[in-house]
Amino acid sequence: MRVVMPSSCPAPHSHYRRRRAPPLRSSQVIMRPAALAVPLVNSHELRIRFIVPEDVPVIQSLCKEWFPIEYPDSWFRDIATHRYYSVAAVKGDEILGILVAEIKDPSSLSKEDREILSTTFLKDKIGYILSLGVAEKYRRMGIASFLLDNLTRSVHSDRSAKALYLHVLSTNFQAISFYEKRGFRPHLFLPYYYAIKGKRKDGFTYVLYINGGHPPWTLFDYATSFCSFVIQYGSSLLSPWNVIKKVKTGWLGLQPRLQQITRGTTAVFL
Repeated sequence: MRVVMPSSCPAPHSHYRRRRAPPLRSSQVIMRPAALAVPLVNSHELRIRFIVPEDVPVIQSLCKEWFPIEYPDSWFRDIATHRYYSVAAVKGDEILGILVAEIKDPSSLSKEDREILSTTFLKDKIGYILSLGVAEKYRRMGIASFLLDNLTRSVHSDRSAKALYLHVLSTNFQAISFYEKRGFRPHLFLPYYYAIKGKRKDGFTYVLYINGGHPPWTLFDYATSFCSFVIQYGSSLLSPWNVIKKVKTGWLGLQPRLQQITRGTTAVFL
């Protein structure tokens, strides 16, 4: 996960919460086939649209400013295709920030990410955030929040999507704080995960579970669940009357089988 953002991002235009959103105009939204429209933000000057091939030169320049890693030209061409969920926050013709994500099958995840979801969700989907960046002069204006909230809503609307995850440098405290405030939780420590300027850097996997998704259960989870069950039902299950009742029920259910065995053998039951 590559991310550039301020140490804190304000909530998106909280003073508009009681107002109706302005009606969408077709000229403000670029639709891809079989894709949902990107909802506009409340600002009349700021909007979100899909990245198109014509944006590639500008995005290449911005990424060189934002990120310490150099990406091949093929990567920039790919994010302008239908393979990725790639959007830009724009003001007029100016790109202020971008978010690039991908929807994956859990079975296709890399080794370090395969335990993000329980095996019961192998036929479902999972979202992966590749990049999130905002131009320096437009940081601390909630643009990163707009981009992430838009993605989260879109992924959450697909009931087969069970989680949204990302990788982040362990020293990128601003990004970690940003995601934790939005419900993402650390899942795994990744030693030497990044290679930046010839040096290995540690990272984290952060996950936001949605639509009932959850990680594989550990022994601790089973123990916690059992203890909760005992606390909730143990007093009634272990009462003398219930014990006698269960023994009686078990004996009555066993008698027909015992009689069948007696008739078929020379055993004697007293």
